Amino acid sequence: QVQLLESGGGLVQAGGSLRLSCAASGRPFSAYAMGWFRQVPGKERELVAAIRWSAGSTSYVYADSVKGRFTISKDNAKNTLTLQMNNLNVEDTAVYYCACAPGVFFGWPTVAGRAQNYAYWGQGTQVTVSS
Repeated sequence: QVQLLESGGGLVQAGGSLRLSCAASGRPFSAYAMGWFRQVPGKERELVAAIRWSAGSTSYVYADSVKGRFTISKDNAKNTLTLQMNNLNVEDTAVYYCACAPGVFFGWPTVAGRAQNYAYWGQGTQVTVSS
């Protein structure tokens, strides 16, 4: 069973930055895709960024709304996932979730944003951006 532990959320002024971290533990997998989703009350959970890695290859997916501002990365040694968020705006306010899709990810990258594809989820961390 994979467990995900998130940290780094908080309150930040518009234009500021935050870094979210997700520590993954549990049984290892030979292939992974992981992502960051966000959700506001009454809305569907939406993909922010995702990463898939295999031997000699790493693939990234970003939502158009965050492209150029957010960066997803993985620390192989520490088995952690990071979302660096720069130039935040009030529309980025949401609960952010770390997610993991073990094994083969069929349909990547077309279906990277489908929450159903991710079997494991963190608890969520609130990001609030004030004007």
